[in-house]
Amino acid sequence: MQTASTNYKILIVDDEPDIVELLHYNLTVEGYEVAQAENGRKAIEMAQAFKPDVILMDVMMPVLDGIAACRELRKMPDFKQTHIIFLTARAEEFSEVAAFDAGADDFITKPIKPRALLSRLAAFARRDDQQKEQEQVITIAGLKIDRTSFAVYKGEQKIVLPKKEFELLAFLATTPNKVFTREELLNSIWGSDVYVIPRTVDVHIRKVREKVGEDHIRTIKGVGYKFNTD
Repeated sequence: MQTASTNYKILIVDDEPDIVELLHYNLTVEGYEVAQAENGRKAIEMAQAFKPDVILMDVMMPVLDGIAACRELRKMPDFKQTHIIFLTARAEEFSEVAAFDAGADDFITKPIKPRALLSRLAAFARRDDQQKEQEQVITIAGLKIDRTSFAVYKGEQKIVLPKKEFELLAFLATTPNKVFTREELLNSIWGSDVYVIPRTVDVHIRKVREKVGEDHIRTIKGVGYKFNTD
């Protein structure tokens, strides 16, 4: 049984019954509560009723594909912090960029290796538990970063960020003016056991800047990024 969190709810979204059956069996054996849907439209309906902590979602599906479903879910306040992991047989880099640009947290190619998937899910659960123990509010450079609500306040304006964008901003703000490489940010936010491309950091930094302002995160050319207090 997994030990990081015993109450995780996982929604499987795939139109291939064999894959759903494989995932459902392995996840229930580990003690997760599991629901399933066969396309992106059903996934949105099921997510609203089931309130999953993690969504495992295929990219290529009928009715509504995974990318479009992810974008719709990220627009809903209830799912801005939900972990969304894409499952796909397409390993091209552009698919990964599209997935992360839509708001994905992770990207797994088929055929799925259950033990590797379970390891990633346990890592997500551990990081969630650790985050609960960290400082809950960071006030810096005109921003108030509230870990309890995953919200950022800029003056009177409340800005709600998707989970990875929030974690990235909070991580940088915790150690202002320290420069982190893309690799360090990938390992700290996504974990060393999760495969994502370095460009993922750039995508998330761009989105954070669009929402909280260009001046808070500075690019150090050829090195990485830092939270700016100048």
